Amino acid sequence: MFKYGIDHLTVDKTIQIARGELKAGLTPEAINKVNACRAKVECMAKSNKAYYGINTGFGPLCDTQISPEQTSKLQENLLITHAVGVGNPIGKELSKIMMICKVQALAQGFSGVRLELIERILFFIENDLLPVVPEQGSVGASGDLAPLSHLFLPLLGEGEFWIGKDIIPAKEVLAKHGLKAIRLEAKEGLGLINGTQFILAHTIRGLYKMEYLLDLADVAGAMSLEGFQGSAAPYREELHAIRPFKGNIKVAERMRMLLENSENLAGHINCERVQDPYSLRCIPQVHGASRNAWYHLNELAEIEMNSVTDNPIVLSDTEAISGGNFHGQPLAMALDYCSIAASELGNIADRRCYLLLEGKFGLPRLLTASGGLNSGFMIPQYTTAALVTENKSLCFPPSADSVPTSLGQEDHVSMGSISGRKFNQILGNIEKIFAIELMYGAQALEFRSPNHVSDIMEKNFNIIRSKVAKLEDDRVLKDDIYTMIDFVKTRAFIVK
Repeated sequence: MFKYGIDHLTVDKTIQIARGELKAGLTPEAINKVNACRAKVECMAKSNKAYYGINTGFGPLCDTQISPEQTSKLQENLLITHAVGVGNPIGKELSKIMMICKVQALAQGFSGVRLELIERILFFIENDLLPVVPEQGSVGASGDLAPLSHLFLPLLGEGEFWIGKDIIPAKEVLAKHGLKAIRLEAKEGLGLINGTQFILAHTIRGLYKMEYLLDLADVAGAMSLEGFQGSAAPYREELHAIRPFKGNIKVAERMRMLLENSENLAGHINCERVQDPYSLRCIPQVHGASRNAWYHLNELAEIEMNSVTDNPIVLSDTEAISGGNFHGQPLAMALDYCSIAASELGNIADRRCYLLLEGKFGLPRLLTASGGLNSGFMIPQYTTAALVTENKSLCFPPSADSVPTSLGQEDHVSMGSISGRKFNQILGNIEKIFAIELMYGAQALEFRSPNHVSDIMEKNFNIIRSKVAKLEDDRVLKDDIYTMIDFVKTRAFIVK
């Protein structure tokens, strides 16, 4: 069992918990930390000394002290007034990941919320009671205020849950489960909605998806290389040992594995061609650079997953520090960098698609033996070109911008929520680009028969041919493309 607040959370563990593949819960050690911190907050709430967010107002009202009698209303008002998000709801799994990450932060015993609050969030997670959260409205500092407010409104009996495909008022769902709305007490509203869990959930989702797409990029590149009958020499270990970027070395190693014992490549090793275009020759350098960006973002995300990002942070019976752990900049900048890295995977894949259409080195133009009457695979490359350009437009870095809020109290914000959403949009487009490149690669291999490729590439070729036939004469390709996209989304391809 994963122990919240004690064990180290990772991308894979988060996804496993969200999908019910890994049990998670609170241990006595975490419970003791939560209860001890709560006791400190209750002392501060009764004090005449001002403690931000515990017995004072918020933001520009931080100098206004609140009486103990008004504390509960203050915390509930915080959630109600900050739940102002707009746009389409985020995916259900993202809502669940947000709750998992919030429990991991609260269970470390620096936030001062009651144990029953964490236990109610755990009940939501374990019973797939997933709040409806709009995708727009967070500026990424004081944390993801609007989306986290929507996420936790159901604790108060407000807001909505997903039940299947339906959106149901939280009051009805709580009643069905025999649950009463929770009345928030000192510090709890802030503990719930201060934090980077919206940014973090999008980061986790994107990292999980991109890890597979990085591997699939190598498979698609290898299949295109086989179809083009290019050279595997640029992937030799000696070449990359003298420029030892971690990602480059990894990709070169993978390309050697994917092309191992290929008769198709060995059969023309002494041909007159000297070198291949960059989209094939520089796969380790380009794919590797994207891997390096993934490594960086993954490292930062793991730190964030195991951090406390609300405010103030309770350190002792008399000390609650109002800092800036909620600021999303550490993830926002890296998300923007990783968005560029993901976009480049699609950019080079589109170039390989175009390369296979040019009719060089034994391949027919447009990958059809009967051109003229037939357009072959000319038009799907228009789609990859459009997706590549859309991705380029999504690469503008939101973290380079900041708009002041809260009467200037929050005068620099990260916009990391937008960075996270765009990162995942780009990855969605990459899935479609790789689907088309793999379809092109399989068609190109048809013209290299009876040459055999490596075992792993043969298996991937057969996966494609199980549902997508060789193109002989023009036909509607829409269904083939969607089948290929489904292969990518369901991780049908063998990448290792």
